[in-house]
Amino acid sequence: MERTLIIVKPDALQRNLLGEIIGRFERKGLKIVAMKMERISDMKVAEHYAHHVDKPFFPELKGFMQAAPVVLMVLEGLEAVEAVRLITGETKGRTADAGTIRGDLAMSMQANIVHASDSVENGIAEVARFFEESEVMEYDKNDAEWVYSKEELA
Repeated sequence: MERTLIIVKPDALQRNLLGEIIGRFERKGLKIVAMKMERISDMKVAEHYAHHVDKPFFPELKGFMQAAPVVLMVLEGLEAVEAVRLITGETKGRTADAGTIRGDLAMSMQANIVHASDSVENGIAEVARFFEESEVMEYDKNDAEWVYSKEELA
């Protein structure tokens, strides 16, 4: 099973969208294996957005991500990274497909409700950046047989 990181951004918390977002992932059949709320430190913002640190918009991005707490989640499932990317939609909210989180709930490129890992490798690295191994839970979920076929679970 793959794991992917979700960051529910400050704009989503300010707009009372947390339950809606979690519900979409749960209804899809993804398993939440870790979740917490925190204010992201300077170091973690710089590490997470290392590819943007030298860009002129980085100070605004950093301020946005630290304006309020975020909710961090680790989701698990078969091809979880791809499934989550389909649910979250394109980065720019106003052009994201209707039916996606961003397409239904966002208009912005920055204030776009959620971050989702963009690859299996980044999912592994991002989970490790925000969660200790002891914070990620291993457990059986009794709905797995209704979410996946027996061949997929083998």
